[in-house]
Amino acid sequence: MARVAHGLGRLTAPRFGSPIRHASCCIIPFVKALTSRSTHRRRRGTTIYEVARHAGVSIATVSRVHRDADLVSAETRERVRRAAAELNYRPSRLGRSLARGHHEATGIVFPDLSGPYYSAVILGYEEASAAEEQSVLILATHGREASGSQVLDLADRADGLVLFGQTVGDDIVKELERRHVPTVLLARPALGQVDTVCVENRSTAQALTGHLLAHRYSRIAFIGDPATSPDVAERWDGFITAMRAAGRDPEPPVRSGFRTADGLSAARSVLMGRDRPDAVVCANDEIAMSVIEVARDVGLTIPADVAVTGWDDIPVARHLAPPLTTVRQPMRELGRRAAELLTDRISTHRTDPVHELLPTELVIRSSCGCVATT
Repeated sequence: MARVAHGLGRLTAPRFGSPIRHASCCIIPFVKALTSRSTHRRRRGTTIYEVARHAGVSIATVSRVHRDADLVSAETRERVRRAAAELNYRPSRLGRSLARGHHEATGIVFPDLSGPYYSAVILGYEEASAAEEQSVLILATHGREASGSQVLDLADRADGLVLFGQTVGDDIVKELERRHVPTVLLARPALGQVDTVCVENRSTAQALTGHLLAHRYSRIAFIGDPATSPDVAERWDGFITAMRAAGRDPEPPVRSGFRTADGLSAARSVLMGRDRPDAVVCANDEIAMSVIEVARDVGLTIPADVAVTGWDDIPVARHLAPPLTTVRQPMRELGRRAAELLTDRISTHRTDPVHELLPTELVIRSSCGCVATT
């Protein structure tokens, strides 16, 4: 498993893969192991000096063998590897980092860390990073004014960065590119020569809205904030395209953040207003859950009084009452592909950008008025 550090404030760490030392950061997967090491001194492992002595070579030769350098003969390489195996020697992460001139770590920047969507993306990213023996540094910006400088600071402590959504402005992305920092944009439009990984939003949102129109709902509202999220902007675009194609004039979006608390406020304004809609398209499943909660509070039945749809297909969506019609997007795959593209950028020094668009899928359940099928 890759080492993961959460940056809840300014992220500071020495160079080349050494542990993070800051009160606002912690390394989370190995909490138990770290605790045990603080109370029980670990037995000393085999050193590079012992391997060199056992193989009859210099420590520089041992280092070259473990860097896969071409300066060592096949016979010497085999002798060193045999000695290392006999002595159960493993080079330290810090030693490898110093020898290769890399941090052995990548950074990923999120606007927030709460909720199942971000958890799934992080899981996919961590799995792919672990396969490459890379540590992972996570920075959550939470809309702070200093986000740009924090991201640039993080770039000095990682071999490359993944930036999620609108965590920082285009000027920071351009600065990273100017500094030749390998960078991947996740759920954000292409910019410069930087790689991107996105999901298909427009056509699936159009299909979802068309499905509601086929149910003959006459007043369909949209809850989400296109101004703060490229994904939501594309979903809104698909929504209004379907509405206008059906001869409908859509109302402006009811702006809401992605969190449940944001959704509750937006749901109250929609469901307790004078012109209550008979269907609501939500920018994500958490907002949809808020709409369902408020609907019940005011005595409305779903979908008889108001149909509700979401986006993401988080695990709880199928277990809601009624089960939520939504759009399934490959959240874990988003993180995995971002990590793989970043690793490729770092290891090959590729400069031509790669832009990947992952498919999404309309999932029909009961909250839209259909009989649940999935």
